[in-house]
Amino acid sequence: MEKKLDCKGMACPLPVVTAKKAIEEFTEEGIVEVTVDNETAVQNLLKLAGKNNFNAASEKKSEEEFVVRIEVKPEGEEIKNDGEKKSGPTTVVISGSTMGSGDDELGKNLMKAYIFALTNVTPTPDNIIFYNGGAYLTVEGSASLEDLKNLEKAGVNIMTCGTCLNFYGIADKLSVGQVSNMYDIAQTMADSGSVIRP
Repeated sequence: MEKKLDCKGMACPLPVVTAKKAIEEFTEEGIVEVTVDNETAVQNLLKLAGKNNFNAASEKKSEEEFVVRIEVKPEGEEIKNDGEKKSGPTTVVISGSTMGSGDDELGKNLMKAYIFALTNVTPTPDNIIFYNGGAYLTVEGSASLEDLKNLEKAGVNIMTCGTCLNFYGIADKLSVGQVSNMYDIAQTMADSGSVIRP
């Protein structure tokens, strides 16, 4: 079985997400061949293969064309897992509308890509908490609204700080999840097995 994927022009993390979905469809040994247009995508695909104990190799065809071949062995460690967690729920805490420090436009793009990536990780987090500037991501007009609604449909508990919504004057625009308070936010974080701050 062999699958060829053309992921040129796709922004991170779409090449990895596309390859992961293709790999999950394999019921026997085979090859997934992914064509991408940058070295970062190559490294991400090689990491995906390594995490799952699959052999992989890359070839540079030109400055803007790279091919990654991943040998899929379904009897090896699978990408999917049964959602078992080591200890307690996983909570993602987002305190701003950008990710990292530096250029704000880049930070917005990174945050959008991160939230999209959460829709494809296995298992998904149990909770996502938004406070301070992060509250803007759960209201009307947010570029991440569709992804957050998909996460909510998948069972993720989405909480936004009510004080923050009121402070910014956007409480009436909340479009996903529930209004929360600092006690519930603190308790959710305290009860979590792991807290992730992107």
